[in-house]
Amino acid sequence: MNAVEMTGIDKAFPGVVANRAVDFEARWGEVHALLGENGAGKTTLMSILAGLYRPDAGHIAIDSHPVVFHSPKDAIQHGVGMVYQHYRLVASQTVAENLLLGLPGVPFRLNAGAFIRQARELAGRYHLRVDPSRPVWQLSVGEQQRVEILKTLQRGARILILDEPTAVLTPQESEDLMHTLRQIAQENRTVILISHKLEEVRSVADRVSVLRMGRAVAKGIPIGDVSTRDLATLMVGEEVRADSTIRAHVPGGNARLQLEDVSAVDDRGLPALRSVTLNVAAGEIVGVAGVAGNGQHELAQLITGLRATTGGRLRLDGRDITSASARDRARRGIAHIPEDRLGEGLVGNLTVADNAILRSYDRPPVARGPLLLSRQIIRFTQTLLDRFSIRGTKPDSITRLLSGGQLQRLLLAREMALEPRLLVAVHPTRGLDVAAMQQVQAWLISASLDGAGILLISEDLDEILQLSDRIAVLYEGQIIGTVTRDEADRSTIGLMMAGSHSVPASVV
Repeated sequence: MNAVEMTGIDKAFPGVVANRAVDFEARWGEVHALLGENGAGKTTLMSILAGLYRPDAGHIAIDSHPVVFHSPKDAIQHGVGMVYQHYRLVASQTVAENLLLGLPGVPFRLNAGAFIRQARELAGRYHLRVDPSRPVWQLSVGEQQRVEILKTLQRGARILILDEPTAVLTPQESEDLMHTLRQIAQENRTVILISHKLEEVRSVADRVSVLRMGRAVAKGIPIGDVSTRDLATLMVGEEVRADSTIRAHVPGGNARLQLEDVSAVDDRGLPALRSVTLNVAAGEIVGVAGVAGNGQHELAQLITGLRATTGGRLRLDGRDITSASARDRARRGIAHIPEDRLGEGLVGNLTVADNAILRSYDRPPVARGPLLLSRQIIRFTQTLLDRFSIRGTKPDSITRLLSGGQLQRLLLAREMALEPRLLVAVHPTRGLDVAAMQQVQAWLISASLDGAGILLISEDLDEILQLSDRIAVLYEGQIIGTVTRDEADRSTIGLMMAGSHSVPASVV
């Protein structure tokens, strides 16, 4: 029996048609994958099912009963809950408090200890372990995602929608989540999985539907009937070449970035980085591998000036920048692609043009002295949209209405426009489809060939092995080893990520 039936769904935003006469259905007890390029309309379609948007046309039925949702509250009352790429948590409150927000039937006098125990039991049941007593602002992005999933399950969701749920997870965490999704489906619930990781989809999904340019081009195909190449072709409308961005090894030039015994604390005041020494040369891509929460976030912030050091020195092209501000470091050529694109990288309520000039608003060509030049700003923004293939948007579009892939391209476009000497890229391909991922990787390679040093922080080992000239492994805030591309393999890197020092003697 079908859990969900969506028929003839249309949805348009100013200047953008997101869905056109889309039909979609999913059954009870299955994991149903929804695929498509960035901007294909997947998140919009599922946001309609979750009650966030109203369709312009079309009908929805849950368990064969017609429904009309006016809000997410209506949807959750019918058992539909969605976990978005960009989380909707209150950072200043604890995990337990976030789980309580909006929960019906909460008594006036709450037994906090009992609720925390219940939260721990729920987390343990679904292998989504997180400390209910910790404030959300202290959690990694991956931990915040677990809270969102727990919050949705706790509200009784029988139809669980997940938008790119493994985009910020390590391979091990992703595998655990796939087991969790199978467990949820086996409880006769429905899991709808939006993902760009095709092998991951093949490992967990029962059936798959594909959207392209707002239209359904495949509906409910059994996953065993299609190959990974077939899925990629359905998504983009043409055959996608595999491994088209494998980088040839490029010897590094003069040192761009030098970290000398650098230390820092995290937001709780606990040690996050301990005596880190690392160099990035001009034209070199240095990958930083590690399980989430081992200091990667703090390392990126420290280099870009968003976090102070508690010891050690930083140098850019030989000049000491330890005490330089984030703005000064940007002027000296340090660009930053943060892991949280809407939290740290872009301002959702501003226009695309406003975000495009956030790092260059006080210099030509968009400014003359203290004056902003409106025409030049629009021209500059449109140039970025064209150069980085950010389709379906305009300079005056509101940024938060862009898809995840469009947001990532806009962020990358803005930072690349600075012509950086050093680019700190954290999960630069998170949430991108196959073709967009290859394009972003090609842009990173191009920047390195132009002389920029690239520090690539990622939990995607395949990406790190594919692009990096050298790979440093971060464990508990320390670099426990650095290997060249020729020395690197998944087994060696995996052991180092787990804290093992039993690595080849050639490891530096």
